[in-house]
Amino acid sequence: MKEELKVGIVGANRGSSFITPFTAISETKVTAICDINADALQEIGEKFGVTQRFTQYEEMLDQIDIVVLATPENLHVPQSILALQAGKHVISEVTAAVSIEQCHQLVETVQNSRSKYMMAENACYNKPNVLIKNMVRQGVFGKIYFGEAEYVHDIKVLHHNAEGNPTWRYYWQVGINRCNYATHSLGPLLQWFDEPVATVCCLGTGVHTDPEHAMEDTVLMLCKTESGYLIKIRIDMLSSRPPNSYSSLQGTKACFEGSRGFGAQEKISIDGGEWKPLSDYEEEFLPDRWKSPSEEALKAGVTGDYFELRDFVDSILHDTDPPMDVYDAMDYTVPGLVSEQSIANGGAPVEVPNFRTQATEQ
Repeated sequence: MKEELKVGIVGANRGSSFITPFTAISETKVTAICDINADALQEIGEKFGVTQRFTQYEEMLDQIDIVVLATPENLHVPQSILALQAGKHVISEVTAAVSIEQCHQLVETVQNSRSKYMMAENACYNKPNVLIKNMVRQGVFGKIYFGEAEYVHDIKVLHHNAEGNPTWRYYWQVGINRCNYATHSLGPLLQWFDEPVATVCCLGTGVHTDPEHAMEDTVLMLCKTESGYLIKIRIDMLSSRPPNSYSSLQGTKACFEGSRGFGAQEKISIDGGEWKPLSDYEEEFLPDRWKSPSEEALKAGVTGDYFELRDFVDSILHDTDPPMDVYDAMDYTVPGLVSEQSIANGGAPVEVPNFRTQATEQ
């Protein structure tokens, strides 16, 4: 293993958020950035001192060991495939893919590669979500049977560029009527339940805010896991309102309610008792690396983004499975893709392909 892994970032603006944590990690160095926007390339390159700058993705691949894909969703799979076939490790922004066909292509490529692939679902590394995961694992919740999450983020301003032309979000986030971009909500919940979704039902509110788009203003997806537990996901990227991310969890011994903003806080009730701040349980259940961060973590800011990248790099250094490998990526991504079929058929249940089972059967 090389002493220093060279990191290249594709998508300068969004990708710049990866530079600080990668710089803090002793075994990595961001040596290259790539973007088709020359102005963004120069601005980010000068700001962070990255001198190798590319407008051609394939040219950058020759110079690096790890590629960060912070590009439009529809490019994640083809760019992942090119990198993996070139022997590069890949960490990809969400979602993993935009179609079932792409999912099959990605899984097959990862299976035939010795390089690592990880989906960068940072919501799974948010401190409250990490805390709840540990409490579930240690039995605080008893048997969990219902969870919900919502991602409400009015991004209409991002649908067109300064010249008035549609951006990728116009086509891939709100241009298809399905529970798009559900991984931020579904990812943490599936880590808590520790099993994939088996079927989904999906309905929408209709189009009221912006009739230019195919996606309905609010889309609601009900998911049944393999054991029959229930998950509810709400996605809304069009309604005119402040942004909010929310989650809750119900078990036989405890329940959790996230914050819906405006001064609210995460709270938990155990054994039917009064609500208490979730933060009261950090000392007992939060992982030690959060409570007693290393010098490296302090340098990075003790954020979920740092721990996510630290885990990815460790999987490369120790040749272990990344914490969110290609099968996790499918678990988090595929339910939203197949919800398009459900919503088109009046909310009829649709089976979710299980890529783990398919891999075992091959």
